[in-house]
Amino acid sequence: MHRRVCPDRCSTPALAPRSRDTAAQRFSHVIVEMQDLTPQQVGEPVDTAPAALPQRVPLTGRYVEVLPLDALAHGDDLYAAATAADPITHWTYLSFGPWPDRAAFDAWLKTYQASRDPFPFVLKETSSARALGMASYMRIEPQHRVIEIGSIWYSPALQRSRAATEAMYLLARHAFDTLHYRRYEWKCNSFNEPSRRAALRLGFTYEGLFRQHMISRGRNRDTAWFSMLDGEWPNRKQAFERWLAPENFDAAGQQRKSLPELRRETENR
Repeated sequence: MHRRVCPDRCSTPALAPRSRDTAAQRFSHVIVEMQDLTPQQVGEPVDTAPAALPQRVPLTGRYVEVLPLDALAHGDDLYAAATAADPITHWTYLSFGPWPDRAAFDAWLKTYQASRDPFPFVLKETSSARALGMASYMRIEPQHRVIEIGSIWYSPALQRSRAATEAMYLLARHAFDTLHYRRYEWKCNSFNEPSRRAALRLGFTYEGLFRQHMISRGRNRDTAWFSMLDGEWPNRKQAFERWLAPENFDAAGQQRKSLPELRRETENR
């Protein structure tokens, strides 16, 4: 008669059943170990801890406050900002706007406030104390630590301003430094040249064109993809902070050095 040899763990006192999560984690470790042994090419090991979800917290800068959308508190300013924009050209590449009247705008704003993906913020200029635009985190994937910034719109008063650039800096800093995402995305209609230029100016890298990616407003949309990575962020962050510093602007408010120029200087140090 043959005795079955039992692994050492069988000789220990009875243990509580392992949770499903623990078993899944152990299986994940096994897969990682198997990939270490494979002769095939695989990616570098990555910390698999998920990123945090965005929360309704304010982000405060020198020129702008990035605030969680409050339809009641921000409605008047945002409606004034939205109606100050050209109704024909301003909304062409966005999935919302223009609105036929204030009631329609308020209904949209109230619904948008409740959204968690997109996760909307209001851009409130410090000098005027007015909400002059919006931006949203979207396509939020904590398990892969990927997040997108999008649905950006500025009133004419906010466009090409220090406040607008600082808002993009604050949202990127929050995504990388606080929420711990590893990939920060920017996407736009391939025909949206101002958005494509803005992405490159802000330090995103063009990755390619997704053909027939969407149907938008009844028309085909090819989408241009851009990204910024956590490994690139320290350089981008330093360039942003140098550009936003008061000493980078002359008495007339003109920049002394551009953001791309400062980024190149930082890379060459």
